[in-house]
Amino acid sequence: MLHKVLRILGTLLGVCLGAYFFNYIGLVSIIITAIGNPVSIPPPIGYTAAGGALGGVLFGLIFYLITPVIINFFEKIVSWCDSRLKSVPTQDIVLIVFGLIVTLSMSLLLSFFINRIPIFGIYLSFIITLVIVIVGVRFILGRKEEFSFLTALFNRSRRHAVAADNEVYKILDTSAIIDGRIVDICKTGFLEGIIVVPSFVLEELRHIADSPDLLKRNRGRRGLDILNKIQKEMDIPVQIYEGDFEDLTEVDSKLVRLAKVINGKIVTNDFNLNKVCELQGIFVLNINELANAVKPVVLPGEEMTAQIIKDGKEAGQGVAYLDDGTMVVVEGGKRFIGETIEVLVTSVLQTTAGRMIFAKPKTMAEKFSGVK
Repeated sequence: MLHKVLRILGTLLGVCLGAYFFNYIGLVSIIITAIGNPVSIPPPIGYTAAGGALGGVLFGLIFYLITPVIINFFEKIVSWCDSRLKSVPTQDIVLIVFGLIVTLSMSLLLSFFINRIPIFGIYLSFIITLVIVIVGVRFILGRKEEFSFLTALFNRSRRHAVAADNEVYKILDTSAIIDGRIVDICKTGFLEGIIVVPSFVLEELRHIADSPDLLKRNRGRRGLDILNKIQKEMDIPVQIYEGDFEDLTEVDSKLVRLAKVINGKIVTNDFNLNKVCELQGIFVLNINELANAVKPVVLPGEEMTAQIIKDGKEAGQGVAYLDDGTMVVVEGGKRFIGETIEVLVTSVLQTTAGRMIFAKPKTMAEKFSGVK
């Protein structure tokens, strides 16, 4: 429908231009003929009207035929501009507009004095304005991480969040997204503030999802599904940080820099990233540490039921697992493989990899204690 309306308008424009153009040529011809041969009788007035009608019909037909071509050409230009603008981060657009406002204001003040210079004042003012705008915008874009307070005001997700001075940003690492337990943590309501997903983390997930390795590809796609679930189903606000730190190449280094810029906390289960953050004073929420913290506390001397499923590293040992995945090493439990027995906890060992419980069969403990 829009194409038809534009085609009709283009045809009307062609009719008007043709009538005006041919009418103008007709008038010029009358004047030239009168000047060149003043004795002859000038052409009648109707000559220009006939020329205008002819021009209107001719140009209207031409514009009727070429209007679809022009419309398609402009649609391609608009589509190209739209695709290019989508690739530009919102942070950069906001900073460019801010830079233009500041630099043009400075140039306006300077032009009051420069324009008083005779002859060259107006040209010099234009050159100085152009230089100030280019240098100013490049200066701001080169330090965009320092102007993050501006871009946060224009973020679409932040508009729906309740403004508060104590708002805390939780920055998701790639490992935490792929792990998947972040969804359950969000459901419980223990994670407060705003979840921040950096664009460079999304890019890393996309690369993993496009990997030729089947396992990596499945992990990457699972991470993208987890993000969609958090954004659509959870009540907690999610913000996409579209900026980047081009001077850094590793994603972990960019996460540390971002945490410093926005004063956020990193959510991860990466042991190495955890150590780096501790060295640089960045607060870390480690999912593995959270999982270990919520496991039931077991003290030496307590009894529990365990199913011995395999033998341990040491002679005579048996290994069992609790429902939460905690390993239970049972001394002398090798002979009970495949059986569910009562065991007595002797000690608990907490490591970075998790918690290990050492126990021995209850019957053996009673035998050595002299209980009949």
